[in-house]
Amino acid sequence: MPLPALRALIFDFDGTIFDTETREFSHWQGLYREHGRELSLDEWQQGIGTWDAFDPWAGLPEHVQADRPRVQAELHTRLLADLAGQDLRPGVRAVLEDVGRAGLRLALATSSDRAWVTRWLRQHGLLDLFEVLTTRDDVRRVKPDPELYLLAAAHLGLRPEACLAVEDSLNGATAALAAGLRVVVVPNDVTRTQPFPPAWPRLDHGFTGGLGELLRVAGAGADGLGGS
Repeated sequence: MPLPALRALIFDFDGTIFDTETREFSHWQGLYREHGRELSLDEWQQGIGTWDAFDPWAGLPEHVQADRPRVQAELHTRLLADLAGQDLRPGVRAVLEDVGRAGLRLALATSSDRAWVTRWLRQHGLLDLFEVLTTRDDVRRVKPDPELYLLAAAHLGLRPEACLAVEDSLNGATAALAAGLRVVVVPNDVTRTQPFPPAWPRLDHGFTGGLGELLRVAGAGADGLGGS
């Protein structure tokens, strides 16, 4: 039975639109090395796209953990300053801007909170492109639970099968598929080695091929598009 016509794209945020994840991992690695420890990418990947799956504080010396409020505030300040100078992932702005021109609707589903994502979407002039934002503030369970994607599709008034999720992480893509969406994985530097099943559509070189390539990889060419 053929899939229904594609009506909307639902993007993840961190690591997909704006690569906060690679920069955050780099800052945590620096903190570990300051204290003679090493933070492995395999460990870090457990927590990407979700919450409470990995606690990086547990691998730090006890005296650092005891001073957590101060250390955390300094780490967060450094991360924000770093991210303020970063651009979006190459090609993603054009893809997002082309979604509406292609007769498709656009939403966002993220395990981050609303204040975090709106801060960066507004800074980069993208906030008005999204018809729907679903964040950790709106659900009981974040990814890999499907609740965020089910809620985004419901707010769009669409069946999940009519939506395509664009994700960078295993937790995120797992959530989208569990919700019944199609998915394309567009990994970044810290997620590309995650154990994505080979059958999942994937763009290893990012968004540089534009919306057309994204839809082609998803198996939703021009003939598979629906009206709004």
